[in-house]
Amino acid sequence: MCIDCGCPTTGAASPPHHHDHEHEPAPRTLCVEEDLLAKNDRLAAGNRAHFQRAGVFVLNLVSSPGSGKTTLLERTLRELNVQLRFAVVEGDQQTSRDAERIAATGVPVRQINTGAGCHLDAHMVGHAVEAFDLAQTDLLMIENVGNLVCPASFDLGEDHKVALLSVTEGEDKPLKYPQMFRAATLMIINKTDLLPYIDFDLNRCRDFARQVNPKIEILELSCRSGAGMAEWYDWLAAGVREKREASGVRSEEKTP
Repeated sequence: MCIDCGCPTTGAASPPHHHDHEHEPAPRTLCVEEDLLAKNDRLAAGNRAHFQRAGVFVLNLVSSPGSGKTTLLERTLRELNVQLRFAVVEGDQQTSRDAERIAATGVPVRQINTGAGCHLDAHMVGHAVEAFDLAQTDLLMIENVGNLVCPASFDLGEDHKVALLSVTEGEDKPLKYPQMFRAATLMIINKTDLLPYIDFDLNRCRDFARQVNPKIEILELSCRSGAGMAEWYDWLAAGVREKREASGVRSEEKTP
C-alpha cells in the first residue's frame, strides 16, 4: 500500500537474510489491493443506489493537472445553470481555490482536500454529498484530483468517468495511461483552440484512445473559444434524461 495516500499497490515482502546453514523460505507476496478496492466498491454501490433513488446524473471528471477541468466546469455551470440544477464536489490535495471558482457561479460546491492522497474515494464522496439537496439536483459533477493513475481504480458511484486530455499534453496519453481511458466512457480533447500552434495529431489521438477502449466516445472542444461546447451540453442533457427515466424521477419533481 502507498504509505503516502493509501493507494492500492502490491509488492513482495523483504527477503530473509541468507545464512548458509538455514533453509530459505519462499518469499511471500503481500496483497492489499483486493481488500481495499472491495471496501471502496461496497461504499460506491451505496453511493450509486443513493444517486439512483434521487435521479441524479453523476460524472467523475478525471485528467492530468492543468487539462482544464475547472475551466470546463465553470463555463458549463454558467451556461446551463438555468436549464439544469448542479452540485459539484471538488477534489484537490491542498487549497480551496477551485471550489471558490465554482462557488462564484452560484452552484453548491463541496471541497475535499486529500492531503498527500492522489485520488478521491467513495467514502469521501459519500460524506461530501450530505451537504447537497439531491432531490433538487439534476447533475453532480465530481472533479477528481489531477492524476491519470490512481483515480482509474476507484469507483465513486458515478454513472460515467469522463477523461479530459488537453492538446498540450500529447496525443499518446491514452497509450501511456490505458487503465484510465479504458475506464472512461467519454474522452474530451480540450484546448483545441491551440491546435494551430502546437504539434498534436487529432487522428492519432482518437486512434490511440480506441485501441485502448473501442467503445469510448470522443468530443473535441475549447472552453475558451466555445467550439464543441454545444455537443458537450447535448451529451449532458441526454445523460440527465436517461437517468431520470431509469430512476422514475419526473422533471417536474426537480423544480423548487
